[in-house]
Amino acid sequence: MRPTYLEVNLNQLKQNLENIRAHVASAKVLVVLKANAYGHGVDGVAPFIAPFADYIGVAIPEEGIHIRNMGIATPILVMGGTLPEQLPAFLEFDLTLAASSLDLLESAEQLSASTGKRLKAHLKIDTGMERIGVREYEAEALIEKSLSCKHVDVEGIFTHFANSEEMALRGVKQTSPMTSAALQLERFEEVLSIYEKRSEPHPQIRHTANSGATLLMPESYYDMVRPGVLFYGIYPGRDIEQTIEVKPALTWKSKVVFSKITQPGRGVSYGSLWHPEAESRIATIPCGYADGYFRRMTNQAQVIINGKKYPQVGRICMDQFMVNAGNDDVKVGDEVTLLGNGIRAEDLADWVGTNEYEVMTNISARVPRVFV
Repeated sequence: MRPTYLEVNLNQLKQNLENIRAHVASAKVLVVLKANAYGHGVDGVAPFIAPFADYIGVAIPEEGIHIRNMGIATPILVMGGTLPEQLPAFLEFDLTLAASSLDLLESAEQLSASTGKRLKAHLKIDTGMERIGVREYEAEALIEKSLSCKHVDVEGIFTHFANSEEMALRGVKQTSPMTSAALQLERFEEVLSIYEKRSEPHPQIRHTANSGATLLMPESYYDMVRPGVLFYGIYPGRDIEQTIEVKPALTWKSKVVFSKITQPGRGVSYGSLWHPEAESRIATIPCGYADGYFRRMTNQAQVIINGKKYPQVGRICMDQFMVNAGNDDVKVGDEVTLLGNGIRAEDLADWVGTNEYEVMTNISARVPRVFV
C-alpha cells in the first residue's frame, strides 16, 4: 500500500548473471546475496536466482540461515569472520565456512568429529586486504592442518582483492600489496604452490575474482568468480572497462502526497535552509532518511516527475522530503522516480559523498520491494 517502493527486475538480474557466466567460460559463478541482496530484497531475489547460480555468498551465518529457510539448497559460503561458537549453525544449515584461521579450522574439525557431521570449508588467505584470513607467508601451517582434517571437507581456497577495480593496476606488479591486485594474485599462486611441493591436490574450488577482477583479470578466474555489485548491474568503478554488459535491475519509486504553492522567502523544512526566490510549487514526497534517502543529499538530489528532473529542496526529513517543481503543474498522485530511468546509483553516491554500494544497501527494510 505504501507509495514509496523498490521495483526489482528479476529478469534483468538473470540476464546479468548469464552475461557474466558467458564471459568467464568454464568457471563457476558465486552470486553474492549479502546485505539483503545489496538492498534489492533477498526474499525475492534468492528464490528466483538460486537455480541459475553455482554458489551463493553471504557475509554472516544469519543471512545463510535465512536463505536456507526459504528451502534453497544451493551451496552457501559465509564469507565473513566467524566465531567458534557459531559453528554449530554451519552444520545445522549446511553452510560453508570461510576458515580464516588455524584455530577456527581446528574448532571446526573438533566439532565435526564430535557430532559425526561433516562441515564444508574454504580456506581464506589474506594476500593484502588485511581484513580476515591467514596471510600468505603464514599459510603453510593452515594448509598442513587442512590436509590432515578427517571430518571437515576443505573444498575451496580463496582470497579477496583490495583494488581490482583500478584499471591502472591491471597486470602491474607494484611494491605495495594494498595497491596491486596483480601482486595479490602472485601471492595467492605462491600459496597454491605449497600443494605442489607436497604432491597434494589443491582444493577443488579456487576463487579470487570479485566484480573488478571478473571484468579485468581473466587470469584470476580459476574455478569460480564472485560478482557482487556487478551482478546487480553496477560497475565497480566509474572508469572501469565494461567488458561485460550489465544493467541495473532496481528502480526506486514514490508518489507526490502533497502539492502547494509556496511564497517567496518562506523557508522550507527544518532549519529553513532553502527559500524560494519566486512563487514556486513545492511537492512533498513520502520518503526520507529512515528509508535510506540520505539526509546528506539535502539541496543536492534530483528526482523525476512526469519525465522531468526537479531539484530536492530544504532539509531531507526522516520520512519526507520536498521538491521544487517551479511553475509546473505537479499534482498529488504523480509518480516520482528517485533512482532509475535516468537517475543512477552513481548520482546518489555523488550527492551523498559515498559509493554506490552504500546507497543500495542503505535502502531500509521498510521500503517494500516489488519483484517483476
